[in-house]
Amino acid sequence: MAGDISKNAKILVCDDDETLCYLLKEQLLEEGFSVDTVYDGKYAIDAVKKNTYDVLLLDLNMKEVQGEEVLKFVTDYNSSIQIIILSAQGEMRKAIECIKAGAYDFITKPYEFDDLLLTISRAVEHKDLLIKTELLTKEIHKKGSDTMIGESSQLRRVLNLADKAAMSDSNILVEGETGTGKELLAEFIHEHSARKEKPFVVINCASLPDQLIESELFGHERGAFTDAKNTKQGLVEIAHGGTLFLDEIGELSMALQPKLLRFLENGEYRRIGGVINLKSNVRVIAATNKNLLDESDRKNFRKDLLFRLNVITLTVPPLRDRKEDILLLANHFLHEKSPIRAQKKLSNEAEEILVNYSFTGNIRELEHIIERAIIFADGEYIYPEDLNLPRSSYKGLPFPVTGADDEVDEILSMEELEKWHIQKVLNKNHWDRTRTANQLGISPKTLYTKIKKYELKPLKY
Repeated sequence: MAGDISKNAKILVCDDDETLCYLLKEQLLEEGFSVDTVYDGKYAIDAVKKNTYDVLLLDLNMKEVQGEEVLKFVTDYNSSIQIIILSAQGEMRKAIECIKAGAYDFITKPYEFDDLLLTISRAVEHKDLLIKTELLTKEIHKKGSDTMIGESSQLRRVLNLADKAAMSDSNILVEGETGTGKELLAEFIHEHSARKEKPFVVINCASLPDQLIESELFGHERGAFTDAKNTKQGLVEIAHGGTLFLDEIGELSMALQPKLLRFLENGEYRRIGGVINLKSNVRVIAATNKNLLDESDRKNFRKDLLFRLNVITLTVPPLRDRKEDILLLANHFLHEKSPIRAQKKLSNEAEEILVNYSFTGNIRELEHIIERAIIFADGEYIYPEDLNLPRSSYKGLPFPVTGADDEVDEILSMEELEKWHIQKVLNKNHWDRTRTANQLGISPKTLYTKIKKYELKPLKY
């Protein structure tokens, strides 16, 4: 039996021997493949234009259009299709030339079916690897966490709903403020779905102009516009069998919305400059920080498209409503971004400020705050002034903070200011009393007296 990786692969068999095509199709169907057969190169070209295939089994000698011509067309039109040459014993040299021209492998007739099956499975694995490599290259500069981190009841509830939604094949709309982790939730859904072995493909609808978004989504034919020197696959084609994540869907122009709607309705699309309808089977997850119902009332978003997208709607809570998760995330970013040999830690004071901060930019803002604090902090610990937050962030806290502003939030007595200052220097020096006394310009004995007077104690880190 074919391995799991080949289970849903679609194969095109092109050979002018109709009996061989029939027998081969029956054998491959028994192995779980989806199979089409054609008997000449010109029909193979037509089939590739109309359908998405994983593997093409290609005979070299045919009546009208030879195998070499088909190979040249397919490698240019859709380079992800893996071509296996079916060659006669005397065509070894020609088969090797085909490998150089882009074919995956060749197998000589008569062949053992088990050998052919193994070659097909390897070809499908090779295709999946190429797609994963392409996606990894696109995502190589993406920063941040690769999983949903948190223990709050709000996040647990959303993840439980997402886990249930993943079992369906319905389209999903993920709502939430900017920086809450909507893409991470989409990845969570993909990884818990039956499509997890297939690609997870991302496109940001706000980051590109209309023509580039259409080209990225649906691809283009060679010569479709000035810079279209080669045929290009769209992301809907690359994501075939997997999940397509459309971030910032509310920014998609009204001109492109009908084309996306058509694709959602029947899986059909056309490349830019193309005249043939292609099909792809993907699960669409869209994300927005806008209220799309309000946008549709303002005629900025099609209601029929909204209803296609929000079969299931999930809302990611803002970070200010997940206070239990703030320090978990902060320590995750500290571990991720601190130099390996100089891991930074948060002081109790810094932790208290972070827990009480509003985080209008959500998780993304917290990530940037921690990254900046790592740079500013001189020692092992991060203190409030290293966070470099607005002075208003410290109101109501039991200690003053310098560095955020020239003034403290309230007027302190000299004793209160002295107590705070000694505590701060002791913390900076990890309670090295000799060093602290030298920096304060007092004797170790005087420092000891002050510690007793103000009942100072080391912070628990």
